[in-house]
Amino acid sequence: MTIAVERHAVAVPDGACTLALHLPESPARVPCVLACHGLGASKDSDKYLLLGEELPRVGLGLARFDFRGCGESTGVERDTTIATRIEDAMAVLERLAKHPRLDGRVGLLGSSMGGFVALHVAAARANGTPVVTWNAPSDFARLRRPEPPNGLGPRFIAEVEAGRYASTPTGVTRHLIVQAEGDDVVPPSHAATLHARAAAPKWLVTIPGADHRLTDRGHRRAALEASVTWFLKFLG
Repeated sequence: MTIAVERHAVAVPDGACTLALHLPESPARVPCVLACHGLGASKDSDKYLLLGEELPRVGLGLARFDFRGCGESTGVERDTTIATRIEDAMAVLERLAKHPRLDGRVGLLGSSMGGFVALHVAAARANGTPVVTWNAPSDFARLRRPEPPNGLGPRFIAEVEAGRYASTPTGVTRHLIVQAEGDDVVPPSHAATLHARAAAPKWLVTIPGADHRLTDRGHRRAALEASVTWFLKFLG
C-alpha cells in the first residue's frame, strides 16, 4: 500500500508544533490516531515511525507531532508543563478535525509522559475517545525534588507541587494499558493503578521482559499489534 505523508505546522501560543500526518492512499475518509511522544523524545523516534507505516495499512491515519520545545517544534522543553502539552495536543486535534481526508473519529496513543498527557486529553474530550498508553506513569507526585529531573523546568515542578496534573484522571474509558514487565523507569505498579482508575471497557497487556523504551523489536511489535487491535475495535 502507498502511504502519503503530509507535513504541517500547527499554531500554538508563542510558536508552532510540527506535525507529520500519514494517510492511506485511498479516496475514503479515515479515522486517525494522534501519537504523543514522551519526555526528551520526538515524533521521529522509531516507535512513531513504525506506527506511521503500520496504521495506514489497516485503514487508519497516524498523526505524529512534536510538543513545544521538542524535535522540530518551536520553544524550549524546559519551559513546558503538562498543561502546555495538553494544549499542544488539543491544537493538533483541532487541526485534524478540519482535514478533508479524515472522518472526525480519533484515537490517542502516548508513550511514557505522552501517555499521561493522552489520558488527560481523553478525559477533557469526554466523548469515549479510545486511548492507548505505553509505559505511562500514573502519578508525578514522586517527582517532587530540589532539582527538576531530565530537562523538566521549575514550571513543571511547581505544577506538580500545586497538585495540578500530578496524577492521571479517573474514569477514562476505552483505555488499553501496555506495560513493559522489565520497566525500571515506570514500574508495572503504575499500570495496575491506571487499570484501577480506568472505566470499562479497559484492558491491561504486560509484555514479558520488555524495557521502558521497548528497545527490542519483538517487544515493540507486540505493543503495536495490541494497539492496532484496540483501535480497530473502536474505530474500524
